[in-house]
Amino acid sequence: MSLSNTTVAPLSVDHEYEISVVRFFTIMAVFWGIIGMTVGVFIASQLAWPILNFDTAWLSFGRLRPLHTNAVIFAFGGSALFATSYYIVQRTCKTRLFAPYLAWFTFWGWQAVIVSAVITLPLGITTTKEYAELEWPIDILIALVWVAYAIVFFGTLIKRKTSHIYVANWFFAAFIITIALLHIVNNLAIPLSAWKSYSLFGGATDAMVQWWYGHNAVGFYLTAAFLGMMYYFVPVQIGRPVYSYRLSIVHFWALIASYMWAGGHHLHYSALPDWTQSLGMVFSLILFAPSWGGMINGVMTLSGSWDKLRTDPIIRFLIVALSFYAMSTFEGPMLSIKEVNAISHNTDWTVGHVHSGALGWVGMITVGSIYVLLPRLYNKARMYSINLITVHFWLATTGTVLYIVALWISGITQGLMWRSTNPIDGTLNYDFISSVAVSHIPFVVRALGGFLYVTGMIVMAYNCYKTIKMPSTLGEIADGAGSNAAVVNA
Repeated sequence: MSLSNTTVAPLSVDHEYEISVVRFFTIMAVFWGIIGMTVGVFIASQLAWPILNFDTAWLSFGRLRPLHTNAVIFAFGGSALFATSYYIVQRTCKTRLFAPYLAWFTFWGWQAVIVSAVITLPLGITTTKEYAELEWPIDILIALVWVAYAIVFFGTLIKRKTSHIYVANWFFAAFIITIALLHIVNNLAIPLSAWKSYSLFGGATDAMVQWWYGHNAVGFYLTAAFLGMMYYFVPVQIGRPVYSYRLSIVHFWALIASYMWAGGHHLHYSALPDWTQSLGMVFSLILFAPSWGGMINGVMTLSGSWDKLRTDPIIRFLIVALSFYAMSTFEGPMLSIKEVNAISHNTDWTVGHVHSGALGWVGMITVGSIYVLLPRLYNKARMYSINLITVHFWLATTGTVLYIVALWISGITQGLMWRSTNPIDGTLNYDFISSVAVSHIPFVVRALGGFLYVTGMIVMAYNCYKTIKMPSTLGEIADGAGSNAAVVNA
């Protein structure tokens, strides 16, 4: 299908759509990305050179690690998701945001959440629960922001001027609903003071609640939501409809039906009943199929336009992101198999897997999407410098590869050393210090990979700044997703 008759000129976008809040979220995504990743490089360096802890509690790895997690997932990724979902739902529904004042509340409320995390986490004010580390007063603010987000998003869907709800909006909708469920259940706690609470659950129950719901931070926040980005910006940048619209629908329903059940794979070799561990493993293996189906759908959108991989670094970002998505969603099910998990459990291999998804999939699809989005938000013909995008691509790709390969080596080595026993008396062949010493060089390589990645983000920030400062275009910018027909394979 030709896209020529389905374009919308973004020069009038300020009059047709609520764009200012999208601009603010986009800029903050870049800002928080640099901050969060810089903290990540610092804590990676602390593991390589412990002297960098400076014997100071609030600069220690234990305090800064959750800050890094919150800054890159919720500040960087979250701001990007707010920006892209608000933009996409308007463009595909051909209507302005419902309740724009609530949209602005989500912006300022979300930034307040992040600033609160920046203050409280280094002070040691935390629940210690993965993906639910912030204390209860901040949790309440998150809940209020999320309710407002849901009202804005679903209200816009309801008032749409199109009969069809484009598939990207389905992914965003599932993400909003499931993360609300995650937040409410995983953060249930009994407050003891203004900044201290204890989980409502205990023991193995608490662990199961944590991962049954907490794993959805991976399944729906870091996967489904960013697939919403993918299903819009990949077709737009390539200038072709998504490869198979039917496959995108199958991808959606299979993914959301399976992901909720996979969380138990985090609890192998724990007090969790064996059947529950096995359930998590089985559904993790099932998830491989829809994940790769979605990856194939995104990559094959390039069919007939493969030369664009050579000429367009933004497409390179988007397609390589899908490649890392494929790798991560293969590795995850493999790590969930008990026999494999016996080596990988609590090792750097798991950390490497997390970052293949975070740096390779989430980071790259977000960066590529922002490169597509920013010129359209500010009525520019293109980004300021294509060459700088190329530089950023190679910095990000090299950094990601160094990072995950270093942790694969470190993690597998750790797993093999920890399970190595003397056949005569059953004693361990290696002490813990030995495994730490072996990991030093991989930790140095990991820190280098992270440094390259954040350097790429700084290059991006400069490119974005120069793009905003460019004179606005006098002509029309073809936005291939101005209508559903442009991105739907009819």
